[in-house]
Order: sequence, then C-alpha cells, then structure tokens
Amino acid sequence: MTPTEQLRSRLLGTRPTDRLWGWLAPLIVAAVGGFLRFWKLGDPHQLVFDETYYVKQAYSMIQHGFEERVPDNIKYPDAMFTSGTPDVFGTTADFVVHPPVGKWVIAVGEQLFGVTSSVGWRFSVALLGTLSILMIGRAGRRLFGSTLMGTIAAILLAFDGHHFVHSRTGLLDLIVMFWAFAGFCALLVDRDRSREILARKVGALREAGQAPGTGRLLYGPWLGWRPWRWVAAVCLGLSAGTKWSGLFFLAVFGLMTVLWDVGARRAAGIRRWFPGAVVLDGVFAGAVMVGVAASVYLASWTGWFLSKDGYDRQWAITHPSRSFGWVPDALRSLWQYHQEMYRFNITLSSPHPYKTNPWSWLIQGRPTSFFYEGPKKGQDGCTVDLCSKAITSIGTPTIWWGAAVALFVLLFMWALRRDWRAGAILAGFVGGYLPWFNYQQRTIYSFYAIAFVPWIVLAVTYVLGMVIGPEKASRRRRKWGLATAGAYVVLTVALFAFFYPIYTAQVIPCTQWSWRMWFPSWI
Repeated sequence: MTPTEQLRSRLLGTRPTDRLWGWLAPLIVAAVGGFLRFWKLGDPHQLVFDETYYVKQAYSMIQHGFEERVPDNIKYPDAMFTSGTPDVFGTTADFVVHPPVGKWVIAVGEQLFGVTSSVGWRFSVALLGTLSILMIGRAGRRLFGSTLMGTIAAILLAFDGHHFVHSRTGLLDLIVMFWAFAGFCALLVDRDRSREILARKVGALREAGQAPGTGRLLYGPWLGWRPWRWVAAVCLGLSAGTKWSGLFFLAVFGLMTVLWDVGARRAAGIRRWFPGAVVLDGVFAGAVMVGVAASVYLASWTGWFLSKDGYDRQWAITHPSRSFGWVPDALRSLWQYHQEMYRFNITLSSPHPYKTNPWSWLIQGRPTSFFYEGPKKGQDGCTVDLCSKAITSIGTPTIWWGAAVALFVLLFMWALRRDWRAGAILAGFVGGYLPWFNYQQRTIYSFYAIAFVPWIVLAVTYVLGMVIGPEKASRRRRKWGLATAGAYVVLTVALFAFFYPIYTAQVIPCTQWSWRMWFPSWI
C-alpha cells in the first residue's frame, strides 16, 4: 500500500461498497414511514395541542410577515379557524417567544393546500419527519460503516411513536430536530471528505520524500473551504431560528467537528497536531459555524424587518439611546424584543398537568397528551358505552428504555475505548438533552425530547451492532446476534402497532385505551 492508501485506511476505516442498497433500503423504509405519517394526516380536523399557536401564527406570517394577536373579544378562535374563517386576528402584533423559521415552515404547507386544510397545517412537518427517516438511514450507514445498521436505524425511527406523533402535528419541535440532525449529517459528510483530503495531501508529501515532522508535516496542511461545514452551519442556524434550544446543538457540534480534526491530524502523524488543528481548522470552523448560523438566524427575521407593525418593531424610535445610537434602529428594536423573549423563557413556571422533569424523559415517565375526547355510544362511531379518542406522544418503549441502557454503554465506549462513533452520538444528547437539566424549575414537557430522538435511535442501533458482532466474528456468533437484533426490531414494530390507535386519534373503547396506559403517570 502507498502512504496515501495507508493513511486513508487509518483515517476512514472500512467503508461500505453496496451503493445501490445503501440508498434503496433507507428509501424503502422512508416510503413506508412516510405512508404511515401522511395517511389520514388531516384527522382530526381540529387544532391539536400547541397547534393553536403555531398553525394560526403561520397564517399570520403569510398575511403580514409577523404574528398578529387574536383579540380578547373573539371567544372561540380555534373553532372559527377550523371551520373556514382563518382571519381571527386583530390589528396589533402579538408577543411570541420563538423565532420565525418553524412558522414559515408550517406556512409552506398552508400555502400549498390552503389554510382551511388540516393536511396543510401538518404537511411540512410530516414531510420533514419522513425525510429524517431517510437521513438517519444514510447517516447510520456512514457512522457504522454498514448498510444493515443504517437500515435498522431507519426502521427504528420510522416506528418510534414520539417521532410519529410529532410528524403528524403542526408543532415546532420536530422542525428543531430536523435542522439539528441535518447539521449533524452534514458534519458527518465533512468528516469523511476532510479526512480524504488530509490523507491525500499528507500521503503526497510522504511519497515526495518529506521527512515526518518537518515542513508542511509539522502542523499539517489546510483542508480547504469545506462546503459541507457551511451546509451544517446553515442547518444549525435554521434550527436555532425555530427555537433557541437549537443554539445548544450549534455549540456542541461546532466543538465536535474541531475535535474530529484534532484526532485526524494526530492519526495522520502530524507532530504538532493540536496547534495545527486549532489554528488551521478551529479558528476557521468557528468563524464559519457562528458567522453563517448567525446570518441565517438574522435573515429569518426578514418579515419582521420589512414590517412596520411587528412586535417592538418601532421600540428604538420611541426609546432613543446616547450610548448605542449608532446601532440601526431595527437592530436595537430586535435586541429589545429578544431580551423580552429571554426573560419569558427563563421565568416560565406556571403549573401544568403535563409538566415534567428531564430525569424522566428517557423512561417515558410522563408522556404528553396532545388531544383527548371521550365519545359516548352513538357519537363519532363509538359502539360501546364510552370510548376514547386520543393522541398521546408516547415513545415506543423498546426504543426509549433501550436508549436509557445504551447511554451507559456509549459513555464507556467513548471514555475508555475512545470510539468516536459513541462520542458523536453522545454529542446529540449533550446538545439536545443535557441543557434542559439547567431548567428543571421551568415549565417544561417530555415532548421536548423529540429534538434528540435521532440520537436516541442511533444509541440503540450502536448497541444492536455490538449484539450482532463484527463481520469477523464466528458464523454462530453472528447468527445469534442477528436473530436477537431482529427480534428486538420486530418487537419494536409490534409495540408501535399496539399504540397506533392512541397515536392517531382513533375511536376505541375506553377499556382498550386503558390497556395502553401502562402506568398511572401516563394518564
């Protein structure tokens, strides 16, 4: 092997070669998952849970570029909106506490299908949910070097109840997840592309006879503009532009990609690998990730900038400043708006029946009920004395309980075995899960966990890969491993089917609903 080939093998490992199935298998799973998500997407034709905010606000964004307030004299705005009178707004701007991107995403579906269509309310989120199944199949293949493992990851995401419910509801949190995971996927591609460039450049220098630790091998070469890192920054800016919780993903993944570069230079035999990675990669990465993400975030407020009546839009004009008068009025007004948003977000502590502590999220301690009605005999197709019609965001237990165990395996494999794949998956937990422990006194809900569900699935897939065993393992070992992993996947799909009626607001006897409420805290 040439020096370049040796470096490529060391830096990239064994890559899967089955390109056809590498695309076809995740596409098939995404098609099945998409069918389930789009089937009767418009049922129920009611604003479910926090759709009461975001679906109506999306329509206001279409009309005015910002969110208008529903006046107090309209007593039943949801009923008006769903019955074909969507213009339930007054003439004043509303104070909203989340940036505009997610509402613009929902607005796309409303434009395509009409604001009176409940399919339109949910179309964009269902599409992103379906695309994320394909994405995790491809990301899992790249992460684990196996089409089989990527396909398993796609199946698990397709049949996770938490992901499924959010994919069929016009809320913001799956949009946060989609853009954060898209950024992660882009960085995975960047990792492989940059290591390929590093192997080629360092290998060429060695083949030219340059001694190790001298010349360009002292700090290593610059790896170029790295367009996939720019793509990641755009995606992470869109995630933060949906909810501020996306900022944590930006910070964590920005650090992650620099640490990958540090490891790459060290593995390539660069003598001063740490300063080389920091100076040649880290500074540029920071500028790209922060600069591009900030620009995307700011651009997402274009509708507000172009308006005259957006909330706080004229604040700077009525509050002149001697110290910051040089700052454009629009930016000073936006800063004031953001200060008000921040105060609201950190002080929200009103009681709520579905308020939860993040310690219980992995074990599904208190799933959020999005919708519930109790039809009686003769109502809505009910054939017994009392029925239930519910949408409850319960994650498929085998996946979430399995992830609670897998988390300890990942910590061991990253800390003691230095497995970069375990570290990458843990980064998703750190960006999407860990920050909520700092807000345990705030009113927060378990459905926020949708933001890190791809890494829940990848954590379980990682452990299933260990169960199956390496390709060099004995035939008997692989046979039993595949059988065990297969049984787990089948059980997961079966549990999803069991909970399906309470994911999709089907009218079922109340006793059958009770069978699915395994714990008192689920009611």
